[in-house]
Amino acid sequence: MTADSRPDAAAPQPGAPTRSQGHGFGTMPVFLAAISTILGAIMFLRFGYAVANLGLIGALGIVVLGHLVTIPTAMAISEIATNRKVEGGGEYFIISRSFGIRIGAAIGLSLYLSQAVSVSFYCIAFAEAFRPLVPGLESLTGLAFDPRMVSLPVTVGLVALMLTKGADLGVKALYVVVAVLTASIVLFLLGGPTGEADGIISWTATVPSPDGFAVVFAICFPAFTGMTAGVGLSGDLKKPSRSIPLGTMIGTITGLVVYTAIVVKLATSATPELLAEDQLVMSRIAVWSPIIPIGLGCATLSSAIGSILIAPRTLQALGKDGAFMPSALNGLLSRGKGEANEPRNATVLTGAIAVTFVALGDVDAVARMISMFFMVTYGALCTASFLEHFAASPSYRPSFRSRWYLSLLGSGICLLMMFQMDPIFAVLALLAMAVFYAMTRFTPAGAGGNDVAALVRAAMTQLTRRLQVRLQRGHASAGPWRPGIVMIGTRTFAGSPWPLRLVGWLGGRVGFGTYLHYVRGLLDETSDRQRRELRTRLIEMQSTDLAGVYVDCMVSPSLRTAVAQTLQVPGVSGMENNTLLFELKADDDNALATEVLDCMGFAAAVRKNVLLLRHSNRSFGKRRQIHIWLTWDDDTNATLMVMLAYVLLGHRDWKRATVHVFAALPADRVTEERQRLLDLIAEGRLPISPANIRFFPVDSVEAFRGLVENLSAEADLVFKGATRQGVEEAGTGLLRRYPAVGDVLFVLGAEKVVIE
Repeated sequence: MTADSRPDAAAPQPGAPTRSQGHGFGTMPVFLAAISTILGAIMFLRFGYAVANLGLIGALGIVVLGHLVTIPTAMAISEIATNRKVEGGGEYFIISRSFGIRIGAAIGLSLYLSQAVSVSFYCIAFAEAFRPLVPGLESLTGLAFDPRMVSLPVTVGLVALMLTKGADLGVKALYVVVAVLTASIVLFLLGGPTGEADGIISWTATVPSPDGFAVVFAICFPAFTGMTAGVGLSGDLKKPSRSIPLGTMIGTITGLVVYTAIVVKLATSATPELLAEDQLVMSRIAVWSPIIPIGLGCATLSSAIGSILIAPRTLQALGKDGAFMPSALNGLLSRGKGEANEPRNATVLTGAIAVTFVALGDVDAVARMISMFFMVTYGALCTASFLEHFAASPSYRPSFRSRWYLSLLGSGICLLMMFQMDPIFAVLALLAMAVFYAMTRFTPAGAGGNDVAALVRAAMTQLTRRLQVRLQRGHASAGPWRPGIVMIGTRTFAGSPWPLRLVGWLGGRVGFGTYLHYVRGLLDETSDRQRRELRTRLIEMQSTDLAGVYVDCMVSPSLRTAVAQTLQVPGVSGMENNTLLFELKADDDNALATEVLDCMGFAAAVRKNVLLLRHSNRSFGKRRQIHIWLTWDDDTNATLMVMLAYVLLGHRDWKRATVHVFAALPADRVTEERQRLLDLIAEGRLPISPANIRFFPVDSVEAFRGLVENLSAEADLVFKGATRQGVEEAGTGLLRRYPAVGDVLFVLGAEKVVIE
């Protein structure tokens, strides 16, 4: 987490306004808002449809799958809510303070739309409660009944009620609603079978040609989304960190129990055909049939009240964070009325959206749209919780703990079910999110919070740590050899960039490359500041000269002590650094060359492979020809040179290169070594053509050097083996050898590399 996302960072600064406590509600309104929305229109109107099309097992699967989304989400909300103060905006506040305000605003806008459209959905469903009265109304008025005759006036009335009375009246109404809901459910469960039903459980009975599971799930999923209804009251709660988790979790578990009981009761009390044709089939089963339309009316009305309480507060929080352009719109939407900061302007806009969708009048279409946006929101909440677990920030200390695997499960199911329910709607919802992201903007006036990149980086850090420990623990049984290359350089910013690129070529694909810029001196406050500044410059070079390479800066009294320090520290990749790379030019002064050659011998003595690049102005030419020279002293070096050449060929900069192998051996060993080398190339499946392997009988050093000069003068890179004794005897003269050849990589192998 960033510093401003810590709980103590949320404390008001001197002179800053304190957070409004709104109405100062306790836990009960959170539970009432949740349970009255959970036990709503879908329960009364569509659970019979679900049992008819999927059978009892399928309907129970809907309940279980729905709660595999909502329970992890409820736990994620509860967890994040107990880690910091949750202010106005509910779920939006939680998401934006976890993912950063810009991404949070994009998700928050989709959340707001789902809440606003929910108002219209519940008002449309409320009109269905009048179905039993339709014959009488039509005979009385002479007009054909249209549900919008009820839903439109109710929507307008609710908006007017919220504008005049505010949240206080809405919460009081929830007590009455929950009491009626309880009575309707009890009377339904006490009822007996109806029609041809015999009260015996049939697990698989369905109507002919039933709708698929995904379609039924999309229509029924809004039934499970009510568990977050109380979270939207966060700005009006006295103690959100206690009330949100307690009220949300109790409401979610209560809904699971009630839904399971209702599905079983429906399956045993009516035939699939009756369940499919009668939306209010529950009234035929209940002990007193009018209680079901009454319960439906109360449930839908309370859900509509809950949605119209919450949606404007989400929009108000978005405006407060300055999420939209132009800025005047933010001020208009964030403005509240009275001491409780009632979101009057946001309520007016929410009412306009609700009336628009009520005019459509299609319950199922609106339900599927709501499902998609809620899926996006819940998936984001679960992802935030999952990432927070792996980020393991010391400032993340929730008093309520979820489990990372539950959050991951909830996130995965949300994404999967979006495409299962309706791939086109899923793509449109994700495109809408992208559009929302483009519309929003971050402003300094908005409250702080984690950016998603910071959260992901923190999670990656923890994952890397675990992988490094696992890699180190398994080092004793390590698999095939791969290069772990470290280069310590002094001419990083002033010299040629090509020696630096060699680190990435050799260590960037199948191995690991590390580059350390060496600063001579003692580590103190001044040199440490310099080291950090240079490290920043090195990181900037990771996109060019040091692509794919881990970089750092080291302060040490001498190059030898820097090498000693480096060789004792494990590689950042979790694998041991097994190869040290140096670079020199043919015209370097003897003092620098002597120091480097001394470090080469020191590294070889502690069993590290050593590479010395003597580079020229050719800059590896066109990177088309690689020459490997083998001699009688290269028993250890041969396979290492061949393997390094193979690694080079795997890099895109060398993909068109050809490897040529030249073996200069005493005449009596040519035949024996020829077959051994050909077998090595064939068995190792190395991309070296036998036609590119040549053998020369050579009995003197002078003859060998002449061959190298003649045959490799045009090569882009030449591999030449070396020995500790040879390096010590040659000294700085090693750099002056083969003057006609361009870039030469001297290879001193300290470990036997096996090509499998």
